[in-house]
Amino acid sequence: MPGPPPSRSSERRRRNKPKDVEPAAPNVVALGGAAVVKAPAESREWHVLAKGWYRSLKQSGQAKYFEPSDWQAARFCAHVMTEHLNAGPLRAGMVQQIWSMMGDLLTTEADRRRVRVELSRTETGDPETDASVTVMQDYAKMLEAHGIGQ
Repeated sequence: MPGPPPSRSSERRRRNKPKDVEPAAPNVVALGGAAVVKAPAESREWHVLAKGWYRSLKQSGQAKYFEPSDWQAARFCAHVMTEHLNAGPLRAGMVQQIWSMMGDLLTTEADRRRVRVELSRTETGDPETDASVTVMQDYAKMLEAHGIGQ
């Protein structure tokens, strides 16, 4: 999505919003299998910057929602990053391509805001509540209120 990222929901002010309109519910697909997808290990051959990026991705709040295909995309991005960091001077086109791949994984706050996902860290120190995805929680509450979901 071109242009500047939208403001955080707490910073937005909409005066013309009807009071009785509910946000559109996302399409929710129930999946069988493991509840938590474990991130694959990083490669020892990766460049130190690629390893650092991959490790930070594992600790990020959006990783809670990653599927195996997302982790493989992250591994591929780290591999491409390594190849080009080790090859010599970086080319602007390749840096842009890597940045785009990172954006597809919602690596930066701007990328997350563009798809209306906001992470908020709590002060509890509880890993279950830290870095909760507020938009997803709102959708879950809305679905529960309508008798959909758990």
